[in-house]
Amino acid sequence: MAQQHLDRLTAVDASFLAQEGPASHMHIGGIVLCDGPPPRFEEMLDHVRSRLHLVPRYRQRLAQPPLETGRPLWVDDPTFNLEYHVRQTALPAPGSEGQLMRLVARIMSQQLDRSKPLWEMWIVEGLDDGGFALITKTHHSLIDGISGVDLATVMFDLTPVPAEPPHPDEPWQPHTEPTGAELVAGGALGLAKVAAGAVAGALGMVRNPQATLRALTVAAEGVGEVAWAGLNPAPETPLNVPIGPHRRFAVVRNRLDDFKVVKNAFGGTVNDVVLTVVSGALRDWLHARGVRTEGLELRALVPVSTRTSSERNELGNRIAAMRGPLPVYIDDPIARLRAVKASMDGLKESKQAVGAEVLAGVQSFAPPTILAQASRLNFSTRLFNLIVTNVPGPQMPLYVRGREMTDVFPVAFLPKDHALAIAIMSYNGQMNFGLLGDYDAVPDLDRIADGIEASLAELVALARRRTAPPRSSSNGARRDGTPVGSAG
Repeated sequence: MAQQHLDRLTAVDASFLAQEGPASHMHIGGIVLCDGPPPRFEEMLDHVRSRLHLVPRYRQRLAQPPLETGRPLWVDDPTFNLEYHVRQTALPAPGSEGQLMRLVARIMSQQLDRSKPLWEMWIVEGLDDGGFALITKTHHSLIDGISGVDLATVMFDLTPVPAEPPHPDEPWQPHTEPTGAELVAGGALGLAKVAAGAVAGALGMVRNPQATLRALTVAAEGVGEVAWAGLNPAPETPLNVPIGPHRRFAVVRNRLDDFKVVKNAFGGTVNDVVLTVVSGALRDWLHARGVRTEGLELRALVPVSTRTSSERNELGNRIAAMRGPLPVYIDDPIARLRAVKASMDGLKESKQAVGAEVLAGVQSFAPPTILAQASRLNFSTRLFNLIVTNVPGPQMPLYVRGREMTDVFPVAFLPKDHALAIAIMSYNGQMNFGLLGDYDAVPDLDRIADGIEASLAELVALARRRTAPPRSSSNGARRDGTPVGSAG
């Protein structure tokens, strides 16, 4: 669906605005490392400018109807200035990766200006390897992780020679600033569309009552399971404390094949292995903090995309969330993986994600003040200890102005009273982690990053040992004593 002037925010998108506070920023982002030399700044501006028509929302800002008569709307920014959003900076010598990560942390510590389109892009030069970095920051109300991957086509190409995107017949001209009456009308139109969808759904129910009954039963069970989850709070940990506005950021490089080796050896999915690796790292970190882990299972908020294939390249959030297990009480890494797999299999068979979607649908009719309270409940510390989000990316090299993208690290966000968020993204055979921590609550963020690396290495070693062919002894006999070449 095209992104239009006076589009009304969805309930989920508006909830990300309501959840934002002075210390809990609701923007997400990424760090891209590219082979150098960096393009000229004017060249990058022209590159972005030539493709902005593919994502009209990037030239739109928020507008609030008078007297909070509805959810905010997206409107064209008549004073849009690309040079405000695309910024150039450089690291001081020597330009180390540690310096780059500290810059990322400072950029992510600053809220976006809501009077302008909610995104920034920083071009960072001066890296010690001669390359350059791109740091992106976009408000979660504008974009989610899955559509963010699709929108990489705006900036990146599949070949070193930049592709020429299709251009509109006329240059972009912003709509005039809407009046209060037009904002109210735009909100009413958005509500009418939701109501029309509800009527269409009701007609479908009449035509197929048996399917409707099954769907309603599943939805009711799902809402019940979400409510039950809310009555079973996550445990108290050093991760769930009041946070400030300042951030730390750390990265871990991994190979996607290593996760596949583990899952192929012991069962489960790549995401099960991810949660197991995170569990091992957090177990080590908690022990370093002097926290006992016997019987302790942390809960991770695991966003699940509900976007269909026909909705690719659309902005906005189509997500539900499940609470994934992080069994830090289990010492043995294989037993930990099996526990994660069993729990995740149960969650997939449960109706939890369906229930979350039903609640989001109910919120579509909620006034903004009620919506704000409901959205805060969705990110209550009672429900989970940290966000762990795994976003699949393209498995081929991408290029920007002929320079190959060598690494990408995603950046999640910290809700209120949550001091750590872990985002993972696969790209061209990599499986890279981005760890965002509160500056004061997690000064030892590198300990968690090191733990992720060590936890995965342990699992990979066990997987390879399990799948290795039997070795012959030096005297020509197998381990069981049977001579080599014997039929046994």
